[in-house]
Amino acid sequence: MATYVTLYNFTDQGVRNYADTVQRAEAATAAVAKMGGKLRSIHWTIGPYDLVSISEFSDDETATAFTLKLAALGNVRTTTMRAFDSSEMTKIITKTR
Repeated sequence: MATYVTLYNFTDQGVRNYADTVQRAEAATAAVAKMGGKLRSIHWTIGPYDLVSISEFSDDETATAFTLKLAALGNVRTTTMRAFDSSEMTKIITKTR
């Protein structure tokens, strides 16, 4: 499974519905699982982003499909980054030699 870090910003709609944010996160966790992934953690943050999550998906296409489905609900905008653990990074570095 590939790991992804996603940064979220509330939209105007998401801010208006802030009281439902925990329930929306629970629904997102279920939606990720339904797509064969895992939402490992989600954190509400202070600063330029409102939330941060770490998730796992089988591939980039599935991760992208999930973020499209989530964004279509209108509560958040996302920035998603593929993350590599140390063993994956070691393999990447080996390819440079």
